[in-house]
Amino acid sequence: MSQHLLELSAAQAVAAIRAGELDAAELFELYRSRAAADPLNAFTWVAEDAAVAAPAGAPLAGVPAAVKDLFCTEGVPSQSGSRILEGYRPPYTATVVAKLAKAGAPLLAKTNQDEFAMGSSNENSAYGPVLNPWDRARVPGGSSGGSAAAVAAGLAPWALGTDTGGSIRQPAAFCGIVGLKPTYGACSRYGMIAFASSLDQAGPLTRDVTDAALLLRHMVGRDQNDSTSLELPEEIRLPSRGDLKGVRLGVPQELTGTAGGIDPGVLASFEAALAQAQALGASVEPCTLPHAPHALSAYYIIAPAEASANLARFDGVRYGLRVAGDSDLDTMYSRTRAQGFGAEVKRRIMLGTYALSSGYYDAYYGTAQRVRTRISQDFQSAFAEVDFIVTPTAPTTAFELGAKSHDPLAMYLNDVCTVPMSLAGIPAISIPCGLSDGLPVGLQLAGPAFSENALLDAAYALEQALAFDGRSAWAGGGAPA
Repeated sequence: MSQHLLELSAAQAVAAIRAGELDAAELFELYRSRAAADPLNAFTWVAEDAAVAAPAGAPLAGVPAAVKDLFCTEGVPSQSGSRILEGYRPPYTATVVAKLAKAGAPLLAKTNQDEFAMGSSNENSAYGPVLNPWDRARVPGGSSGGSAAAVAAGLAPWALGTDTGGSIRQPAAFCGIVGLKPTYGACSRYGMIAFASSLDQAGPLTRDVTDAALLLRHMVGRDQNDSTSLELPEEIRLPSRGDLKGVRLGVPQELTGTAGGIDPGVLASFEAALAQAQALGASVEPCTLPHAPHALSAYYIIAPAEASANLARFDGVRYGLRVAGDSDLDTMYSRTRAQGFGAEVKRRIMLGTYALSSGYYDAYYGTAQRVRTRISQDFQSAFAEVDFIVTPTAPTTAFELGAKSHDPLAMYLNDVCTVPMSLAGIPAISIPCGLSDGLPVGLQLAGPAFSENALLDAAYALEQALAFDGRSAWAGGGAPA
């Protein structure tokens, strides 16, 4: 019976519960027991039981969700993968988590992540690296690696992550699942422990595109606690499109092929997916994003600059870790931050502080913001000619643990295909499109702002045709009972 329950997508489980064919408590306990046995280090906390039953008639019917550690959850550890917040239990809950609970998706677990969402491998967590369920010697991607690994391994039916420069899409690609970064502002950031406020956005990590649409439907909307949040022009629909007739797909030369530094196996899967899109009726044509090669450089100035400001609040005074400073406040500050922050967080704080310093602000931060504007304009020009931009999600498949941890630049290059969309604030989705040497490859589709429904429809049509089966990763979460 548990094997049958595990094979249900989240949307199918919702339908079964609402039809009286499945008990929500039984489903919660199945996933709770699997999460508690976590062999991937995907979780930092697992619920002991379903503390609150789903409201009667709730649209998500009691199907539980795993939530990234940086979402504040009242009374539950919310540590953002950092020692400086170890054991911190907030007095309130993030808006998107509260909205999902109200819609009937109770909290199953908190997922491991790169510290303060700074990383592309989930090796920067203060609580140890997450393992990829396809190959436990490899990374799951980051920073939402715990959420991606949990869904891929069948330890959670779906999960929440955040995407600043690719932190939903890249781990989704590495773990063979679906990851969606919505339009910036579509989901409230209230209660998300901030990394880079002009880039951070919550989104779903799910087994398929339908689940992504269903979860996103109950996450979006204006929130008075977040002035950057927006009402979407239309309700998120469940996708149903069966073809891609009339859809124009643009392939930017700057982010594909040898110019984009894409591995041959990844490129082969990408090109096969494009051929499948053409078989579904889409036109595939080259397009250009001339400033995309500068996106990574701009991002690694803007994001650390915002982080240096956001992380100034972690000083040992108000909450979190405090290291004694011999009654000297400055010493207490420095000792707390030295012991509480990991190496990557310190690196980015220093980079960001330097970029914002007197005499360098305009040369670095100001220039990066001007590049960001040009990148956004490039997308606007491209979308006048095509409906969606398509690229590989990541230039490689999941790499081995430790392979890039001592080379920050090599690690940062993992974000080359995802960062431009983040800088432009547009929605993008990663779906699995095949295997390279037995490891999943992700296909990224990006659309204009607020095109989530059209994007989900196109992704759904491709998903059905590609028919990727990720169940071989379930053994990574312990063989189904």
